[in-house]
Parts: sequence; C-alpha cells; structure tokens
Amino acid sequence: MEIANLVVSHRKATIKEIERAWHGNYRTLIERVLSHPNIKECAVLLTCNRVEVYIVGHRTEEILKGFAGRMNVSERIVEIHRDDKCLEHLLRVAAGLESMMVGEDQILGQVKEFYRLSKEYGGIGDILDIVFSKAINVGKKVRNLTEIGKGSVSIGSAAVELAEKTLGTLRNRKVLIVGAGEMGTLVAKAIAHKECEVFIANRTYSTAETLAEETGANAIEFNQLERYMVGCDAVISATAAPHYVIRKKTVKDVMKVRNDRMLIIDIALPRDVEEQVVEIPGVILYTIDDLREISRENLKKRMEEAKKAERIISEELDHLKMMLKDIKATSAICSMYSCAEEIKKQEILELYNKLAAKHNIDESILPVLEDFANSFLKKYLRKPTVRLRVAARNGMPEVIEAIEYLFGGEDSELPGIKNEEIKKKHSETSF
Repeated sequence: MEIANLVVSHRKATIKEIERAWHGNYRTLIERVLSHPNIKECAVLLTCNRVEVYIVGHRTEEILKGFAGRMNVSERIVEIHRDDKCLEHLLRVAAGLESMMVGEDQILGQVKEFYRLSKEYGGIGDILDIVFSKAINVGKKVRNLTEIGKGSVSIGSAAVELAEKTLGTLRNRKVLIVGAGEMGTLVAKAIAHKECEVFIANRTYSTAETLAEETGANAIEFNQLERYMVGCDAVISATAAPHYVIRKKTVKDVMKVRNDRMLIIDIALPRDVEEQVVEIPGVILYTIDDLREISRENLKKRMEEAKKAERIISEELDHLKMMLKDIKATSAICSMYSCAEEIKKQEILELYNKLAAKHNIDESILPVLEDFANSFLKKYLRKPTVRLRVAARNGMPEVIEAIEYLFGGEDSELPGIKNEEIKKKHSETSF
C-alpha cells in the first residue's frame, strides 16, 4: 500500500488557478476518488491557498496524474508527492511551514476540519487516521515549543500589531480603516478577531459594505470620515488614491473636538496622510516605513523559529514512518493468523468428528482441542510474527508483500486447485 498526495498551492498557482482546481462538493469528490478500485482511503484539504488530495492504495502516482488531467489545470502548478515526501508535506502544512504567511494558525484548524469531514464521508481508514492525527499533533507541538506564530509578516497585519502595541490593547476600542482595496482588506482581516469595533470607509460605498460583511465590521460613507475620526482610537489609512485623503486641516479640526491623543497609521503608497499632520499635538503618526522594519524583523524571527519547527518535524516524521511500518506488519500478521484460524476451526471439527465416531466422546473435548490448537499456533507463528515486525522496521516491504500473498492478504487471490489434483501430486511424490 502506498500513500500519495496531489498539491495545487500558492507556491505555484494563482488564486484563480486554485479555485479552478476545485470541482464539485466535498462529499462527491471523496466518493469519486474512493470509487477507483485501487484506492482504499482518501482525504481532501481545501483552503483559499491550496487544494490537496491524499490517497492510500496502489499505483497512486498514476491515479493522481490522471486525476490532475481531469482537473483542467496546468501541469505547471501540480505537485505530486509519494510516501515519505507526502508524509513530510502534510506535517509541514499542519505546522504552518507551507503557508503563505509562515506559522499562521488558521491552517491547523483547517486540517482538523477537513480530517473530520473526510472521516464523516468514509475516506479515512487506518493509515490516514494515523497520518492526520500525527499531523495535527505535530502542528500543536510546533506552536507550543516554538514562537513561529509570533509577530506579523504582512504590512496590513503589522499595522494592526503596531496599533495594539501603541494603545496597549484593541479590545473594546474603535478603529477606522480608510480604504477597502487589497491593503485595506489585509488590515480588516487581521483586526477581525481583536474584539474591537471596526469602521470601514471607501470612495465606493458598496466595496466598503462587501468587506464589512466579510469581516464583521461596519461600512460608512466616505464623506463621514471626519465625524468618525473624532470617535475612533486609531485610524489606519490604506487607499490607492494618488493624493492625500487625510489633510492637516481635517486632523486639526478633529483634535479640537477630541480630549485624548489619536493614532494614525498610514500604510498607503503614495501616502494618504499629509506629512504635516505629525506637527499637531496629541497625534501619533506612523508610516509604511515604520511598518516595513517591524514586518522584516518579525519574518526574520519566524524563519529562525521555522528551523526549530523543521527539527521537530524531522523527529516526528521518523516516528510516523515507524508507526506506519508497524501497521503494514500488523496487516500481514493478521492475514497469517486469519488463515491459520480458519484452518484451525476446520481441523478441530474434523478431529472431533473422528474421535466421536471411534471413541464415543462428547463435545466436552472441544475446549481441550481448542486450547491445544491455540497453543500450537501461537508457538508456531511466534518467530514469523517477530521477524515480520523486524522486516517492516528495517524497510523490507518485499517480505510483508510475500506474507500477504502467501496467506491470502489484499490482492492475493489463489487459483482454484481441486482436491483430486493435490492428492494425485502427493501420491506421485510419496515414497
């Protein structure tokens, strides 16, 4: 049995290409993959930055290549990993090392949710159960033992972090975001869980409304900017305007009404806030230059922590591989014991019938025969059992496959042989 995955992610694909890679609803996709005769297990991970399909079975790479061809996406953006590379990739994903923002927390929750869904829809078996459980535990361990998730790495999230540090906390504060474009969206999403009241102003009100709905904020008309600046603790401006949108006179008028200081963070290029605003008493003004340094320092710290995370992943990957080897050995051992158990039952019944016919014994002898057969099989199969586990741990899959074939494991049907043929061959070779 092999494990492999197909990956379409932000590393090679655009957001539109990732969206095109997704076809049908989750249940339908799981069922379609599982309908393939060589696939035993399946799990799918879908986020805004990735589409990943994990399968367990035979001829996995070939199947995934065929699946990729039907996804109507370019080969350029598709990655396929098998066995150890597949396992390592999932551990890295859960740890946040494969995220667009290294160390982000959201991906771990997404891995948990899609693991749950895949299990609900029948895609998770023994192997993927162990693999995804390990990935989730590794994700938690990396976050507990490193500071990989500490510090913002985008200008938008850095602006929110700076506002929080300057004001002490954003909880129960009021924040005004000016601009609902790409940068304003980053700010709105970064601040969405800070338990503060957020207002979004934009030249096109409908755009502000859309972003407000997505992030739980409040949209306001752009001509109400000055009024809301009076009541907000922080203003983060992020428009794409070619001119100033917040001038010195406006801020001066606002400060005449306010009784406390006001924080303004300008992350626009070109700048949104007139430079002379910094001259007004009680105004704290930060620009994108201040934030770039914060972002660079935080990213540097995260990359240092990422090295610690990789060491954790390396150790946990070795443990996971050992667990999967034990599963393969257990599967072969079960095939061996199941075959022996079936023969044991038949032979006990046959022996009992002979003894009953010749020696007039009753069914009370059956437990004795059962104990004898169990003891015999346990001792007889002990050495093969131990050696199978050793073979699995030492990377000898051919031994496992041979046992599964010999004892009727998966994909190992025996050709029909009539009893008469066996008796004839036996008589020919006997002395």
